[in-house]
Amino acid sequence: MKSVRQYFILITKLAFCTLVFQAGIAKSAEVNVYSHRHYEADDALYAKFTKETGIKVNIVKASADALIERIKAEGESSPADILITADAGRLVRAQSAGILQKAESKILDKQVPANMRDDSGHWFGFTVRARVLIYSKERIKPSDLSTYEDLADPKWKGRLLARSSSNIYNQSLLASIIANNGKSEAIKWASAVRKNMARPPEGSDRDQMRAVAAGIGDVAIANTYYVGLLVNSSNPKDREVASKVGVYFPNQKGRGTHVNVSGGGLVKWSKNKSNAIKLLEFLTGPAAQEKFPVTTYEFPLQISSTDSDLLKSWGKFKADALSLSKLGELNSEAVKAFALANWK
Repeated sequence: MKSVRQYFILITKLAFCTLVFQAGIAKSAEVNVYSHRHYEADDALYAKFTKETGIKVNIVKASADALIERIKAEGESSPADILITADAGRLVRAQSAGILQKAESKILDKQVPANMRDDSGHWFGFTVRARVLIYSKERIKPSDLSTYEDLADPKWKGRLLARSSSNIYNQSLLASIIANNGKSEAIKWASAVRKNMARPPEGSDRDQMRAVAAGIGDVAIANTYYVGLLVNSSNPKDREVASKVGVYFPNQKGRGTHVNVSGGGLVKWSKNKSNAIKLLEFLTGPAAQEKFPVTTYEFPLQISSTDSDLLKSWGKFKADALSLSKLGELNSEAVKAFALANWK
């Protein structure tokens, strides 16, 4: 009897330990994401990820700079597992701040093109956007356009539109020009383009397109996905704007059009590292890549593979193959160049 009783006690203890262990697993089946992105489509993808893996995705949303500073302040006590933001320049900024760690994954290395991720694995892109020329269909023919460099020509005086130099998208564009043409040429270009503007730099990318449609200027610099947002806007005035403008991919006979990414990196103090890597693999994988072009109007990592009728309507294009890490590395030089060019 004594041995049976001891056996029963042992089984009970083992069962209790199993329950405790399973509870621990359930509690750890989560991943905490600090995200600069604000799309409902992203939330739907997180829900799909949870359904497939059982890993709950907890989201904290704020501006990129605010999230970077928050993680720095939280340090080892930070609950963040992944930082997600737009623009490689910001991802490099987070890496330089020492808040990201290497994510070792053969799947990520396979799914993300080499120029769209950090060489050491600190961050990975998962959507692509091109910074293009948006032109008035009424006043401009595509044959009038050619390269970013051509915007410096005096023929465009009083006809160009762009947002401020404090915008990271413009900073990354100028960083790409520095990488391809050198600092001196980049400063000359920025200065000439500023003199060709129809008004001082102001507003968002969508505001530049609205200004083109309103006849304030003829050509604007903007990201492609903003066109998608206008085309699919619930506001009929925005849809009218979209109908009046065209999309032109510059530098097709040379290095190709400047592209950038939204992406994510594994936070240095991640408590759920394995789950975090799984989410990054999911966002760069087929299920998510098929969704981005038709929900947020961004290109997939394999740009030519999109099935979106809207994105395909803009035409195929050659993308600049520059390593996007360069955009972050040259960010400070781009900021200086804008200042010297009086591009406020």
